[in-house]
Amino acid sequence: MTITPDESNEWFDRMLQAIPLMAILRGQGPARSVELAVAAWELGITLVEVPIQTAEDVASFRAARDARPDRALGVGTVIGLEELRAAERIGAQFVVSPGIDAVVVTESLARGIPILPGVATPTDLQLAFGLGLRWVKAFPASVLGTEWIRAMQGPFPAARFVATGGIDARNASDFLAAGARAVAVGSALRDPQELARVLLAAPGLAAPGLEATDLSAVLRAAVEPG
Repeated sequence: MTITPDESNEWFDRMLQAIPLMAILRGQGPARSVELAVAAWELGITLVEVPIQTAEDVASFRAARDARPDRALGVGTVIGLEELRAAERIGAQFVVSPGIDAVVVTESLARGIPILPGVATPTDLQLAFGLGLRWVKAFPASVLGTEWIRAMQGPFPAARFVATGGIDARNASDFLAAGARAVAVGSALRDPQELARVLLAAPGLAAPGLEATDLSAVLRAAVEPG
C-alpha cells in the first residue's frame, strides 16, 4: 500500500509525540536486542531501530519482533533498494538511512513504509523537502553540533530533526534545546542504564509520572536474569 510523504511525516509525528526518543540497537545480538528493545518499550519509547548489515542483525530484528509483535520496530542502515527490500521482507514498520537517496525514499513510500533519511547539509535538506519529507535524521549529530541544528532552522523551519550519532545523557538535552524534535541513542546503549539516564537528563522525555526509581526498576527487570 503506497503512502504519501505527508503520511510518512504524520506517522513519525504520532510515534514520537509522547516521548521524542528512539533506541538504536546496532550489533547487539539477538538476546541483548530483545532485552534492550523490551526495556525501551517498557519505558514508553515507541520507536526501536535495528540496523541490518549482517545475518546476525537479521536474527536480532526477528527476535525483537517476535518478542513484541505489537510494537514499532524498524530497520536501519537502508542505503539502497536491496536493503529496502530486505527490510520489507522481515517486516520493518519503518526504515532509517544514514543519508538521503531519492530513489530509496520514493520506493519506500511506494511500499507503504515510513522513512527517516539522514541529512548533514543544506543540500540534503533541500532534497528531503523536495521529496515532501519533513522528518529527517541529523547525522552524525555529535559532529554537526547543536549550532548546526539551530542554523538549519532558518531556511528550513519545518524540519523535524532526530539528532542521531553520539547522543547520550550528557548532550541529549542540548540537542533538544537547540530545536531537535527527537534524539536517538545508539552506541551509548552498551550500558543498558543509559536509556534511563537520557530520559532523566532531558526534560520532557520521560513519560509523565515516571521517577528515577521507576526507570531503574524497569531496566533491571528487562536486562537482569530472572
